[in-house]
Amino acid sequence: MALLEVRSIYKSFDDTLVLEDVSFHVDEGEIVCLLGPSGCGKTTLLRIIAGLETGEAGEVVYQDRLLAEVPVHHRGFGLVFQDFALFPHKDVAANVAFGLRMKSLPRAEVEARVSEMLALVELEGYQGRRVYDLSGGEQQRVALARSLAPGPRLLMLDEPLGSLDRALREELMNELRSILKEVGVTAIYVTHDQQEAFALADRVIIMRQGRIVQRGTPQAVYRQPASSWVARFLGLSNLVPARVTGRDPLEVDSPLGRLTLPGLDGLPQGQDVTMLIRPEAARLVQQEPREGHIPIEGAVRRCSFRGSHYLLEIEHEAGFELEFELIFRAEDLPRRGEHIVLGLRPEAITLLEEEPDERAQAG
Repeated sequence: MALLEVRSIYKSFDDTLVLEDVSFHVDEGEIVCLLGPSGCGKTTLLRIIAGLETGEAGEVVYQDRLLAEVPVHHRGFGLVFQDFALFPHKDVAANVAFGLRMKSLPRAEVEARVSEMLALVELEGYQGRRVYDLSGGEQQRVALARSLAPGPRLLMLDEPLGSLDRALREELMNELRSILKEVGVTAIYVTHDQQEAFALADRVIIMRQGRIVQRGTPQAVYRQPASSWVARFLGLSNLVPARVTGRDPLEVDSPLGRLTLPGLDGLPQGQDVTMLIRPEAARLVQQEPREGHIPIEGAVRRCSFRGSHYLLEIEHEAGFELEFELIFRAEDLPRRGEHIVLGLRPEAITLLEEEPDERAQAG
């Protein structure tokens, strides 16, 4: 049973519709990420749930109770913002204790809870530190501890890692899910960064222009985007037009040739589709392609080191530029302009059936 339900929310600012018929639910203990580009309405939606904004239509229900009748300070929700919103004149302990003192809890209970929360975010012994002496990552940990300390019924996080540098973001991104799961708090996390959403979420809700365009687990969304727009937003750029020409097994004609894609079905013969080739699909072919792999050839445009892999960009003779993530030994790195043969794993290829409204908004 859903803990929180958002039902058909509409919202406009200055005659501009920013949320259109938005509905979703959050189960108890679940981490749901609202993912989308800037201006898609995700922060406005979060503020409506928190009670900081009101929708023009629709309703928000928490444990079967309409939140419209519940004042903001009685909802028991926690908020974590990008700018931390800490009290600069208070030390770390006083910041974390703020919500607890608002409940008029005994001093010993407050101090014990503060220590517990600081240990949870790995800031043991920081009680007396001044906020402005902390690094950005430490300040965000304090903000998280302050939000978790009162035991919120729902925690909402609005781009909490957005102001941190890459190293700190990676560090906190890897820890935040573990912290939220250890506490057992239900959370809604707003971000425009797909890596954050994939690392943190049990379920991702992708928004575009005030509407939900896809929802599902991170794995399902990555493997089967709902449209070319979603694929591009997720950083998947290998998109090739194709037409279904056969079934059982499924075959498509495309500028890359006629390809057999076993394991895919459900599309009628003659239908135009978009073929998505995920970046992990390719394997380097030394002699003959491995059985079951689809051979593809092209000229190397660039090969750049990305830490755990190389990003290889090739240009197919049909004019399509394709990017793949591959591991090379230094002595085997291909040179610019070199002709290369790759083998594509069919299981890393999927077909996208465009919705009419997505085609109209493409670009």
